[in-house]
Amino acid sequence: MKGLSGLGRALRVVLNVRTAAGQVFALQIVIVVLLVAAGVVALAVQAAREGTQEAERRSVTAAETFANAPGTALALKGDDPTAILQPRAEAARKQSGVDFIVVMDREGTRYTYPDPRFIGEKFVGTIAPALEGRTIVERAGGPPLPGGGEGAAVQAVAPVKDASGAVVGLVSAGITVENAGDQVEQQLPIILGAGMAALVLSTTGTVLVTRRLGRQTHGLAPADMTRMYEHHDAVLHAVREGVVIIRADGRIVLANDEAQRLLDLPPDAEQRQVEELGLDGETARLLTSAEPVTDTVHLAGDRLLAVNTRPTAPYGGQPGWVVTLRDTTELAAVTGRAEVARERLKLLYDAGLRVGTTLDVVRTAEELAEVAVPRFADIAVVDLLDVVVRGQEPARETGRRMRRTAVSGMPEDLPLYPVGEPVTFLPATPQMRALTQGRAVLAGDLRRAREWQEQDPERTREVLGHGVHSLVTVPLQARGVLLGMVSLFRGGDSPAFEEEDLFFAEELAARAALAVENARRFTREHATAVTLQRSLLPRGLPELDALEVAWRYLPAEAGVGGDWFDVIPLPGARVALVVGDVVGHGLHAAATMGRLRTAVHNFSALDLPPDELLAHLDDLVTRIDSEESESAGAGPEGEEGEEGEGVTGASCLYAVYDSVTGLCTMARAGHPGPAVLYPDGTIAYPEVPASPPLGVGGHPFETARLSLPEGSRLVLFTDGLVENRDKDVGTGLALLSEALRAAAERTPDEICQAVIEVTQPAHPSDDVALLVARTRLLSPSKVAEWEVSSDPSAVAPVRGEAGARLREWGLEEIGFTTELILSELVTNAIRYGAPPVRVRLLCDRVLTCEVFDGSNTSPRLRRAETTDEGGRGLFLVAQCAQRWGTRYTTRGKVIWSEQPLHDGTSDAFRP
Repeated sequence: MKGLSGLGRALRVVLNVRTAAGQVFALQIVIVVLLVAAGVVALAVQAAREGTQEAERRSVTAAETFANAPGTALALKGDDPTAILQPRAEAARKQSGVDFIVVMDREGTRYTYPDPRFIGEKFVGTIAPALEGRTIVERAGGPPLPGGGEGAAVQAVAPVKDASGAVVGLVSAGITVENAGDQVEQQLPIILGAGMAALVLSTTGTVLVTRRLGRQTHGLAPADMTRMYEHHDAVLHAVREGVVIIRADGRIVLANDEAQRLLDLPPDAEQRQVEELGLDGETARLLTSAEPVTDTVHLAGDRLLAVNTRPTAPYGGQPGWVVTLRDTTELAAVTGRAEVARERLKLLYDAGLRVGTTLDVVRTAEELAEVAVPRFADIAVVDLLDVVVRGQEPARETGRRMRRTAVSGMPEDLPLYPVGEPVTFLPATPQMRALTQGRAVLAGDLRRAREWQEQDPERTREVLGHGVHSLVTVPLQARGVLLGMVSLFRGGDSPAFEEEDLFFAEELAARAALAVENARRFTREHATAVTLQRSLLPRGLPELDALEVAWRYLPAEAGVGGDWFDVIPLPGARVALVVGDVVGHGLHAAATMGRLRTAVHNFSALDLPPDELLAHLDDLVTRIDSEESESAGAGPEGEEGEEGEGVTGASCLYAVYDSVTGLCTMARAGHPGPAVLYPDGTIAYPEVPASPPLGVGGHPFETARLSLPEGSRLVLFTDGLVENRDKDVGTGLALLSEALRAAAERTPDEICQAVIEVTQPAHPSDDVALLVARTRLLSPSKVAEWEVSSDPSAVAPVRGEAGARLREWGLEEIGFTTELILSELVTNAIRYGAPPVRVRLLCDRVLTCEVFDGSNTSPRLRRAETTDEGGRGLFLVAQCAQRWGTRYTTRGKVIWSEQPLHDGTSDAFRP
């Protein structure tokens, strides 16, 4: 019973397709079925081939026999061949065993057919060879046969010849091969019986094998067996971890491929004692120790192994332990490389922060050298083209001559070229090859770098003597422009540069080159703007008796601004002082400043009061802004242009000082007011009515009048003097007062210098314009005035008194001319002006004649006709005077003229 139950379990296992036995049994059934099917198919194919051959033989025999039968040819020539041949053909067909015999004429028309309905129709098949006297065999179909067949499968066509050998007709006999499968049907039971017998035998064998496998595999299912062997193969062959199983007696049971590689074990290591394998003592001790260890790092040869040991007995195995080995050598190397990569990325990040903090070319080069040392090189040298340091565009052919710009990490006794020295590299040197190729060049061992040594044999010999042994040189180029190069040296115990260092050196140089290029461009633009601005500022001050003037202009480091000043002599011993500021920096601000300065010069030539001059200047700025806005709104061909920079926000302070009266009239538009240092040391900031900046429009400008004692210092300045990002206006004014108080007894030029030193930082963020003027008064002895009545007869007495005053001043040589000018101007005032009429002579650097009257009518110079009795007075004045003009006052106008003093006497009348 026990055996029967075992067979039953085995049979159930065999019939379960999820088990290995069931799958084997199913495979055997499939194989048996396939073998039986193959036998049947082979038998059918063989029977079909033999049936076809038999059909062809019987068809040819029947066709030729009937074609050569006596009377066949004669019947074909008769009147009714069908009546004669149809019975014969049917009899012959039945006797020969073919399915049909067809007799036809040369055209293929049937005379006989088993089914009489198809007599007279065309024969289906090939008759051409038969007409030529040959018998042909072919496969063809035809009309249905009386027995229900679909026509001939194999048919033969034979010619019917008469006594002369001519073909008079054709005979076709055919037979189907449908009955060829009879042989298969006869042998099929034998084949199926053999298959069943084979299936029974295989089932029995499978059941027996299944019982034996079940005992040997401890009843494990196929999936469990598969998983076990997959894990086993993975541990032994797939994983990159060595596995060694050691029995309690120290004999190796198993060592996978990785363990043999890591420990250099011999091929026959398994089943041998650990001590017999020739391992070093520490490794052998670690393998034979049964104590559990976790990730113990052990050096085996040149490999760094992480070792783990665990006992095998608790997990169902034999007493012993398993040792796993993991090679961490590459991991340590990769970790080292990753650390190097991380440090270099950090260095690139730091370079982005530290290189280019200023827009100074030299300082940027120094920052590059400081970043590279010591984190990438021991010594860093930066050489730039001379034109780059000056901010100019470098030419492509100026690649060899450079100047040492920055050095970092170089010992004092190392004989490299010092900073500032020009350097010209030979064509074969690494530096020149880097410049030519446009990429980094490595000289890993300078002791063998003959080309580098040939640059300066004595100097390079000393460099090598200091332990310098490796060099990487990289060109500095940005936006397609060559700027210079950086040479990186290593020495001492530092490892030599390698090929992989070139990429990092190029990346570092590329970032630094962009900063150098930006600094170069800024230097160029800054120099251009400074040159433009200085060309637009006064190059010198006019010689004045009314004021002693000194000035300072200090441009900002970030860029040239629009600060400006001017000193303009006016008629009547007066001087105009101007200080202004244009919003922004750069070329646009400098150009705008020049336009405003020119406009102020033109308006001052009209001798306008300060408030009217600022009103005209405000209108000009408004018109400029409008024009620039329109031009910025549309580019070429109607395209939208870039946004233009406006002028609105420009400020100006305009003051006119009269040395005769000591009065100073001023007005301001958005500008800081002046400071006054009086002769007694008192400092004041006069209240000048504030007005909006230029270009705002819609607001009147107001004036203020100051009475300045002789020796007062009038200080005009722009906002950059008293205000910047580090101090407010209050602090700036306090510093200005302190500087003025300390320099109260100094000259205007010394006061300017003292104020700049006290108020300005080392690196100003805004430009500064400063103007200091010491006032003087024209001596009363140099002024002569007369009231003139409205009677034309009063002209002669005035002319006589003026001539006498000129003689007192020693100006007899210009007396006649002066009397002529006075006569014409006084006569013109009496005739065309309004009372009161007043005459004033001023003897300063020039002789000024002024005629005041109460009319606002402006005289006009014209050319008189030959027939005119008058109209030549102003023409005479213009010819005799150096210059003349008209200015308006609140009570009328003044017509004035200026004449040069007599040579040698002008100095005598200067104060």
